[in-house]
Amino acid sequence: AQSLGPETPFTMIAGSEIFSLEMSRTEALTQAFRRSIGVRIKEETEMIEGEVVEINIDRPTANPAQQGRGGATGGRTGQLVLKTSDMESTFDLGQKMIESLQKEKVTVGDVITIDKATGRISKLGRSFIHSKDFDAMSTNTRFVQTPEGELSKRKEVVHTVTLHEIDVINSRQQGFLALFAGDTG
Repeated sequence: AQSLGPETPFTMIAGSEIFSLEMSRTEALTQAFRRSIGVRIKEETEMIEGEVVEINIDRPTANPAQQGRGGATGGRTGQLVLKTSDMESTFDLGQKMIESLQKEKVTVGDVITIDKATGRISKLGRSFIHSKDFDAMSTNTRFVQTPEGELSKRKEVVHTVTLHEIDVINSRQQGFLALFAGDTG
């Protein structure tokens, strides 16, 4: 199975899984086949890719009189400064972007990509320039080059999805949307 590659779906199944009381043999075999058949979906997206230079997150005000004026509802705001080898730019952040930055544990010196359409943030690794910042590093810390060129790029992304994952996604309420959000369960 490993010689096929990491993108190729492979399902090992034992005889006891087929002869189960929970589902029929035909359904168990069909499900195993559908787990082993992969579909590649190519998608071209607009991405912002750069090294994080600075993150500023503003705390919401505690004074209720100030929250009512100016349309501020008390949500957190902030700024993110990204750079490539050619340019540097500042982006304003809303509440959801701040939450996803914190979820990904993005710090200064990380190289990240932001999908413009969905706002999804993915951490590519740490910049080589910041490799000596700490004495001890985790063994799974990846070091990558600072991106070159423009911050905004068009990239072709390939999703490999099995037929079983598509079945599970379609059984949900907002099924097909989860496919491109990366939420395949």
